[in-house]
Amino acid sequence: MSERTAPAKTVLFRRGEVHSPADPFATAMVVERGQVAWVGSEGAADAFADGVDEVVDLDGALVTPAFTDAHVHTTSTGLALTGLDLSGAASLEEALARVREFAAARPDDRVLLGHGWDAARWPGGRPPTRAELDEATGNRPLYLSRIDVHSAVVSTALLDLVPGLERQDAPLTRDAHHAVRAAAFAAVTPAQRTEAQRAALAHAASLGIGSVHECAGPGISSEDDFTALLRLADEEPGPRVVGYWAERDVDKARELGAVGAAGDLFVDGALGSHTACLHEPYADAGHTGTAYLDADAVAAHVVACTEAGLQAGFHAIGDAAVTTVVEGVRAAAEKLGLARVRAARHRVEHAEMLTPDTIAAFAELGLTASVQPAFDALWGGEEGMYAQRLGAERARLLNPFAALLRAGVPLALGSDSPVTPLDPWGTVRAAAFHRTPEHRVSVRAAFTAHTRGGWRAIGRDDAGVLVPGAPADYAVWRTGELVVQAPDDRVARWSTDPRSGTPGLPDLTPGCDLPVCLRTVVGGRTVFVRPSE
Repeated sequence: MSERTAPAKTVLFRRGEVHSPADPFATAMVVERGQVAWVGSEGAADAFADGVDEVVDLDGALVTPAFTDAHVHTTSTGLALTGLDLSGAASLEEALARVREFAAARPDDRVLLGHGWDAARWPGGRPPTRAELDEATGNRPLYLSRIDVHSAVVSTALLDLVPGLERQDAPLTRDAHHAVRAAAFAAVTPAQRTEAQRAALAHAASLGIGSVHECAGPGISSEDDFTALLRLADEEPGPRVVGYWAERDVDKARELGAVGAAGDLFVDGALGSHTACLHEPYADAGHTGTAYLDADAVAAHVVACTEAGLQAGFHAIGDAAVTTVVEGVRAAAEKLGLARVRAARHRVEHAEMLTPDTIAAFAELGLTASVQPAFDALWGGEEGMYAQRLGAERARLLNPFAALLRAGVPLALGSDSPVTPLDPWGTVRAAAFHRTPEHRVSVRAAFTAHTRGGWRAIGRDDAGVLVPGAPADYAVWRTGELVVQAPDDRVARWSTDPRSGTPGLPDLTPGCDLPVCLRTVVGGRTVFVRPSE
């Protein structure tokens, strides 16, 4: 993570709503040398007016901590922004038409890249065949990842770049998928990669995101991609980038500049691709998915990372995979001592299928749950993909955010972009209005997990909140009336009683407009300003 040189000038913001636990009624804030210097009332702000370099009239706008997206694939996000997005394709025919148009529009690309198809939502439920993709592209190399990024369909020309790989029409998974993805990304030029990274970071900044946790690794991107991204974030204004490298090589992670040998270090795959590892078989397949690591491997990695002073972390979605992580981390704690393992703040990405026992183990072992509420919004419900894969009864147990918070498990919210879009307020809404009511959390709890939670996940307890001494990472929003959720019903009832002493947040009830970001500031430096409308 880059620590930029802070700007020297002092700025007073006034006549707004400042979301700060230091003063729940704050309407003004002073920023100095990249830190929050003061928050307070409009009347008290007069004392600062003559001693600052700039006064900004907020005109009633809301100021909050900038969001942290705790799980992002930055280059892939940028390639999705600049490449072919199939997430809105409503049928196979529409997807193929979009492929044809994209191929015709980019005649000079060495490889065509696309993302986001989901055959489960299409009539007939089948993905495109290789022959259909060959026809649509004019026999050019094409890589199209499924929405969960754990499988892909490709053209024959791309398979030709991976000698010895079996020709098949079914979506490629596991090692075959890793091989074609590596071949596709290897064909991307450095200039294309930089364009994609800039696009992703600029888009994040436009949404009030001040930090992203880049989850890279040898099966996901490349060492050059990872180090180029860290270098770009260090040299150019934009969101902070915290790098995780998913390889069981502590020395390599440190050499590359990662804060942890963590992120998408796969213990299993994904539910949509039938590769998440389950205790019981899938409802729509006669197997239990795929296990990539066992408990002994998890334990050895946690021990190595803890001793090296780095975070360990694992991708685990299915209940069997989560159990494997818990057993491995517990074995490491027995060897090194529980306090030492807890202090390292190791993390688990996704952690969708949890039980009361594994939730309790997360709390005991000090594991951070890096979760994506948009998964439930996209795939939950009685007729969603979760129910198709697991049956309605098991599907209702997924993503139990309320139980995690009740147990004291730290949450860090993210998108897994480009699996789901960068959308911080939408993510908060998805957690507060989970499709399964008993898993819902308050808007305030979700907001905290998407701001302060991401900082705590990297060991910083002094950031992600607007209090004196904290980094000046904040966003300014145009929004409607601010509300405070009533404590006796955290979702259905609302209160605007100022005696509550709790800072208000926007009304995120489904159907309400989400806030619009006007400005994003990172370390006191403005990285996004919305053009005048």
